[in-house]
Amino acid sequence: MLEDIRIKDFALIDEVSLDIGPGFTVLSGETGAGKSILIGAISFLLGGKGGAELIRTGASEAQVSGTLKINRNLPHVHTWLSEHGIEAENDRLLIRRLIKNTGKSAAWIQSVPVTRQDLAELTAWFIDIHGQHEHQSLMRTSEHRRFLDSYAEIENEVEQFTALYAKLVEKRNILAAADESDSRREEKMELLRFAVEEINAARLHEGEDAELTQEENRLSQYEKLYREIEEFSGIINGDHGSAISALKKANAHLEHASQADPSIENLAKRMENVFYELSDIAEEVRSYSQSLVFDPARLEEIQERLALFFKLKKKYAPSVQSSLAEVIAYAQNAAEQLDFLAAADTNKKALIDEISSLERQAYKDASLISAKRRAAADKMAKAVETVLGDLGMKNSVFCVHIEQKEAVSEDQKCGPYGIDNIEFLISANPGNPPKPLAKIASGGELSRVMLALKTVLNRSDITDTLIFDEIDTGIGGEVSVAVGAHLKHLACSRQILCITHLAAIAVYADTQIKIEKSVQHGSASTHVYPVCGEKRVEEIARMLSGDAVSAVSLEHARSLLKNYGG
Repeated sequence: MLEDIRIKDFALIDEVSLDIGPGFTVLSGETGAGKSILIGAISFLLGGKGGAELIRTGASEAQVSGTLKINRNLPHVHTWLSEHGIEAENDRLLIRRLIKNTGKSAAWIQSVPVTRQDLAELTAWFIDIHGQHEHQSLMRTSEHRRFLDSYAEIENEVEQFTALYAKLVEKRNILAAADESDSRREEKMELLRFAVEEINAARLHEGEDAELTQEENRLSQYEKLYREIEEFSGIINGDHGSAISALKKANAHLEHASQADPSIENLAKRMENVFYELSDIAEEVRSYSQSLVFDPARLEEIQERLALFFKLKKKYAPSVQSSLAEVIAYAQNAAEQLDFLAAADTNKKALIDEISSLERQAYKDASLISAKRRAAADKMAKAVETVLGDLGMKNSVFCVHIEQKEAVSEDQKCGPYGIDNIEFLISANPGNPPKPLAKIASGGELSRVMLALKTVLNRSDITDTLIFDEIDTGIGGEVSVAVGAHLKHLACSRQILCITHLAAIAVYADTQIKIEKSVQHGSASTHVYPVCGEKRVEEIARMLSGDAVSAVSLEHARSLLKNYGG
């Protein structure tokens, strides 16, 4: 859930700080006020694309930050954070992103720099934006399979199948390597052998690079380190006016004073502790000073070894910033491949038998998954059509189209998620055959389809926050009331943000935020603030008739809020 957002110098927004609560939040304002700019800022924060054109005129950079509350019951999210060296605080993540007028952008999760792709990957688990922005999962047919699997409650089965399929692919790749010609195989073995010998000759152990880097820093800064230690020792143990000598005298005086006045005995004991603690520190520093030796030969040896680590990481690890563990793992994997290729003829028959067994199991599991998908597809389609009817798309036909994948070869009929290609089709107008959902022209229709899906998938979907833009396009009257009711219902278990021009939707909101534009000194600015009480009545009245002060509009607004408001 997105708990707050702070925006500075983004498009027409000068500076905005906004808390966003759970439940249903409506964003309202006159056309052109900048409602979509706010959604654009959220999209940018979540890893959406954006360039220097997003920066407010006259500013050098645009910044957007926000707090994301994460669900503890999402092990894959916590695994992702651990892999990226990121730790949540009180189940919250601070995400921040900026774009400079040079076009250079940067992003952070907590204080850890991340790529835009990393940011988008993480936040996609929590927030989905539907409208004219990114995060439109409905436009990606690859996501249709995920929606259907969620409805059919077979995500765990599909995940297990994906692991089985990955193992099958790995074995096929090993077999393909074994099937190479003798000359190719020998060439590959020579490369693997060289890598194993080169890495083993270095006698690496995990963590050695970090240890040597620390030692190199100490030796390369020997003069500064020695000087600071000498200065310290001079102050503490100097022949003239040393700190220890002064403390010893002070300690004696305070001890004598405490004998005269027991009320300061505690101070005397504390002073005695300070004296002994400093004496102990001075002794340890003296020992450290005696061990402090500049060894240029050792420094050269360390630098040569670090250079070797750099070369090995560059050749055998994902990057030069990788740990030595990556290089060691490469050598272990290369040794395993070498052993297999060396005994290819002996192992080949066993490998072929294993692949055949895996293929049979994969096709069997994929067929069972496909059957469950097909059984759920019609039920899901009818449920979505029912909700679409309530949302003003009564004559719509929604289809979950499933077809079997074309086999790459006779023995390869599956993909990583089974044997099915899945795509949502829809016909929004009578007489027209269903077409791919991605070809729907209307943002309002697309948002309503997503709203229908999210309503149907409400129990199984894990996305905490849904943001709807243009959901009210082309609707009004009873349909808008139904849309508002659906959003309100969905917000019982989700955080919902919705841009709307319709009062019949806005009155259902738990929180209403107004966006307005003003011009000062010839410069346009967008302002964002929550409205409640009489101010909200006036905003609903404006949405009803364009007149926020008309007695009739105000009375109508109060009536709607009383009947439908939270």
